[in-house]
Amino acid sequence: MKLNYKKIGQGKPLIILHGLFGSADNWLTIARDLEKEYTLYLVDQRNHGDSPHSEEWNYTAMAQDIAELMESEGLDSAFLMGHSMGGKTVMNFAMLYPEKVDKLIVADIAPRYYPVHHERILEGLNAVDLQNAKSRKDADDMLAKYINSAPIRQFLMKNLTRKDGGFAWKINLQTITKNIEEVGKALESDNTFDKPTLFMGGANSDYITEKDREDIERFFPNSHIIHLKNAGHWLHAEQPEAVSRTIRAFLEKE
Repeated sequence: MKLNYKKIGQGKPLIILHGLFGSADNWLTIARDLEKEYTLYLVDQRNHGDSPHSEEWNYTAMAQDIAELMESEGLDSAFLMGHSMGGKTVMNFAMLYPEKVDKLIVADIAPRYYPVHHERILEGLNAVDLQNAKSRKDADDMLAKYINSAPIRQFLMKNLTRKDGGFAWKINLQTITKNIEEVGKALESDNTFDKPTLFMGGANSDYITEKDREDIERFFPNSHIIHLKNAGHWLHAEQPEAVSRTIRAFLEKE
């Protein structure tokens, strides 16, 4: 599948993948801080952003999408980074195509299984009556009946776009709802990835815990784990300077 992406900067290629319900724009602030040193590919994963929709939605397919992107860009290898769902994608990619990854960064996710915990969000998104929404505020008001948090709604509403005189979701809501179990699946592979790998978590998040260390070291023996202070799961939004600084230090280290 030919994915949509933004390409900015100059230098060694760094491919960044967003999380569930996200898009390439989520990492634009970080990219702007790194663009003098790296060529950044900010990617919309399938069924997200402006990338195509497909009923096939799993980590093998999403990893193959990245391989296709790299081939189309003439990239033999690159630095890869993914947040949350994107982190699962890059982990799977590293198992399938280790020769294409120079270094790996996984942001606030571990290789383990995560139970589905997006039911309320999906219920709210599916309840928005797009045909009768006259404005973005109408859609937000409908979503607010299910999601109290204004910041979460603001993030989700970035997926709302104008289409044919009305509104539509950029995400493939039907397929995501039907296959939401795919997001939390554990990494399954007989392989290991031996190149430098950084697991970067938020200190206020429970997505990467000490219990995950064994799994992480089994799949990624040349890895280390850090947690950024005053950051939760959305570490790139909460602590962008610390995230950029950490990325830069890890990638520049010999």
